Parts: sequence; structure tokens; C-alpha cells
Amino acid sequence: MAPVLPLALRLQPRIRLAQGLWLLSWLLALAGGFTLLYSGHLSVQVCHLGTFLAPSCPFNALPKVALGAGAVAVGTGLLGAGVSRASLDAAQYPPWRGVLCPLLVAGTVGGGGLLIFALGLALAVPWSLDSGLEEGLGTALAHYKDTEVPGHCHAKRLLDELQLWHHCCGRHGYKDWFGIQWVSSRYLDPNDQDVVDRMQSNVEGLYLIDGVPFSCCNPHSPRPCLQSRLSDPHAHPLFDPRQPNLNLWAEGCHGVLLEYLQGLVNTMANVLAVTLLLQTVVLVGLRYLQTALEGLGGVIDAEGETQGYLFPCGLTDMLKAVWLQGGLVHRPAPEEAPKEEPSPMEDSPEA
Repeated sequence: MAPVLPLALRLQPRIRLAQGLWLLSWLLALAGGFTLLYSGHLSVQVCHLGTFLAPSCPFNALPKVALGAGAVAVGTGLLGAGVSRASLDAAQYPPWRGVLCPLLVAGTVGGGGLLIFALGLALAVPWSLDSGLEEGLGTALAHYKDTEVPGHCHAKRLLDELQLWHHCCGRHGYKDWFGIQWVSSRYLDPNDQDVVDRMQSNVEGLYLIDGVPFSCCNPHSPRPCLQSRLSDPHAHPLFDPRQPNLNLWAEGCHGVLLEYLQGLVNTMANVLAVTLLLQTVVLVGLRYLQTALEGLGGVIDAEGETQGYLFPCGLTDMLKAVWLQGGLVHRPAPEEAPKEEPSPMEDSPEA
């Protein structure tokens, strides 16, 4: 049975392979470390911005999977550097021989699987960010006034911080605040006729005004911020209502957050792709180094040419061997076959 992708390795190519794997393994460890750091940064962003995303959005799961993938990549790189360095010395290599097989299996199945899963999440996130932000921001705006409701008491603070830090207002613009009640009922006077009229004029009994919270105000504006009666052209005669961006943030938080989060996800995808490429190269190189050294008894500078390969035989041959081996297990060997008991006629004495 012919091995899969065999590669003839002489003395100098074997040494260069081990030296190159030592360098690539350290690069993999650095890439895994950077993956860990960037995953931690994404985790912080999830803590701050996860409130404004739908629970079904995969952006919330991306940092956790990337953290696991980065940890495995760091471990693979460090162990790969140790194995490749020890392979240059016949006295140091034997203790590492038992590490190679678990390393190759764990790096391929565990690390490779986590990296592919994380990369798939990073590629799928941009398709769901739009709808996730649409739903999450809508929920956050609706609970802005619920400062005393358990589970939503921090919605006002988080949304104010979002609008101040990211220079945005509302979901798609400042007029989004006109269609929801963002003033808490505890601050409304039930004896005020204006409050009663506004609540009775609404089908759902909400107190709607053409105003915005203070966090929509642009602190760099040279004039006082206008927060109320924004749709009345006669309420503020000295201001031009056609230019509200001079007082309020012009962009909605949906577009600002979408651009910001997509930039984070694209960077994460590039980091994961580089880490996956390095891990694949390191694992394939370690496999060739392992099989080449096994043919030389673990001595890299032994004379002669050896052969490295990925698998000792093709997939068809491996399946056939496993099938035949499984068949032989259930089939009794000829010498182990139970002997036939003599018939009663043969044991009976002659008449």
C-alpha cells in the first residue's frame, strides 16, 4: 500500500525542515497570542454593545470560540517549537516522541476545528449584524424609560453612553425618538392637562413628544442644544430647523455600530485566517518530520535518504484494512475453531 503524498528527505532537507518548523511554530504561537488578545478585545465590546444586539446574533459567540482557538494555537506553537528543536539532537528527541502523536491529533481536530468554526462565525456575522442591530436597538429604545424595571434598569445609561461615545442619535436618526415614550412615567404630572392630552391622543396611551434625550446633543456645537419641539418651525425662531445636525448627532446608531462592528469582525477574520494557515503548515511539517525520523530511528543526521508522508496508505486502503481487520476479529481462526464432539456411535463399545 503506497503512502499518501510521500516526500523523499535527505540529510540537509531534514535539517532545514526542522529549523523552518521551529521558526514557524514560534510565529504560530505569536499569532495565537494575538488571537487571544483580539478575542479579549471583542469580549469587552460584547459586554458594552451586546445589549444592542439580538440574542441570536453570532457576534456574541465569536469571542468565546476565538479564545479557545487562540489558546490551542499557542499550545501547538510552543510544543511544535520544542519538538522541532529537540529533533535536531538524537539525545533530546526520544522524550518528545510520545508528545508528537497527541499534538498532531489535538492540533488537527481541536485547534483546526475551533479555528474553522471561529472563521465561519466571523464570515457569517456580517450577514446577521444588520438584522441583529435592528432588533437590539429597537428593544433598547423601547426600554429607555424603564429605569425601575428589573432587567432593564441599565438601558437608559447604556444607551446614553452609546450615543455620547459613538456620536449617534436614535436607531436611524433623531426622529426615532419621536415615535416612542422615552420619558419615564414617574416624571409625568398626571394633573398636567398637556400630559393628559398627549397620552389620550395616542392609541397605546404613550406620552410622545418631538424631543430627544440629552445624549443626542453635540457638545461641539457653538450654540445651545435644542432637545424639545424640534418639529415646530416657530418654536425656535433664531434656529434653522432644516439643520438639526448643528445641534444633534446626525447619524443613527444603527449605521455607526454596523460599520464599527464590521471592522472588528473583518480584522478578527484576517487574524483567524493567518492563524489557521500557520497551524496547517506547522502540523503538516511536523507530520513529515515525524514519519521521516521514524524511518531513521529518531536520528535526524543519520546517513541515507528517508521518506516522509502524511498517511501510511490511501483512504481506500485504510478503510479496506479496517474492514478486513474487523472481519477477522469476528471470524474464528482455523486453529481456534471448536473441535467436533465424537458421535455417540463412535464411543460406544463394540457389540
